[in-house]
Amino acid sequence: MSAFRGLGLALGTLTVLPAHVADVDRRTAGSAMTLAPLVGLLLGLISAAVFTAAVFLGTEPLLATVLALGSLAVLTRGLHLDGLADLADGLGSGKAPREALEVMRRSDIGPFGVMALAFTLLAQAAALAESGPAAPLALITACVTGRLTLTWACREGVPAARPEGLGAMVAGTVGRGAALTATALVLGGAALGGLTCQAGALVGGYPYCAPAEIAYYGAADAPASARATEAARSGLGVQAVVTVEPVDPMKTDSMKTDSAETADTIGIAGLVPVWAALPAAALAGLVAAWLLRRRAVRRLGGITGDVLGALVETAAATVLVVCAILL
Repeated sequence: MSAFRGLGLALGTLTVLPAHVADVDRRTAGSAMTLAPLVGLLLGLISAAVFTAAVFLGTEPLLATVLALGSLAVLTRGLHLDGLADLADGLGSGKAPREALEVMRRSDIGPFGVMALAFTLLAQAAALAESGPAAPLALITACVTGRLTLTWACREGVPAARPEGLGAMVAGTVGRGAALTATALVLGGAALGGLTCQAGALVGGYPYCAPAEIAYYGAADAPASARATEAARSGLGVQAVVTVEPVDPMKTDSMKTDSAETADTIGIAGLVPVWAALPAAALAGLVAAWLLRRRAVRRLGGITGDVLGALVETAAATVLVVCAILL
């Protein structure tokens, strides 16, 4: 029963869904933070569906990215983005903890908040647009990992910065064992999702599940031209279908030269399998959030609702950037 109440509290707190839980105690709050990754999974699936639908309708990856990130902002009421801006203003003020917390309470946004929002959103958009065929998977992983940071931020031993508010309600409510279990499930789910979709790309040519090397979406015996490779790298699954060309035996040497030149320019992109890249990106997101939480606790004396929101956005941005590099 506590788990259902916790899930309802997580949905009502982290999304626009009208889920209401009366008489919330710390046990219910702990369940909500433990189950927060499930809310991230729901948000990730919806935003990934928006991205995929936009691409299949013929939009460019950048526009699809904006629509997907915009849907997340709507679904979460911009709660985490607001927390990111407030924390940036508080930490950037250079004031003592009490004064910094007062800065974070204000309804306006300062220069540090503007810069944090701009850099974070630009990083998320650019990275997602560069993630190629694996962009939906990267987006789902980012959403789930972002909410997993809430589980770790609310574990036992992490204090609240204020005696009231969301931070006070959830701080220290999650056991270490529960946090480790949630992390194992998230990392295992990311690896399984990568394996499943990579297998789907090999068997059925599904365009949004694999690196460009196996995402040519045509017959297995019809190698892609350089145009098809570029289309696959940019995530244009529909266009990639029509750019697969048969190999001209007379041009084999030329194609080998082009492939060698391409290999010199792509760095490590495509060399890491999806099943390994997604968990690696999730771990990177958790580390980035841990560093930010450590800084916030030292400066403010604990966590607040704004700190939690900033952790979500920081982890999500890190996951997307790492996915763009590896995939």
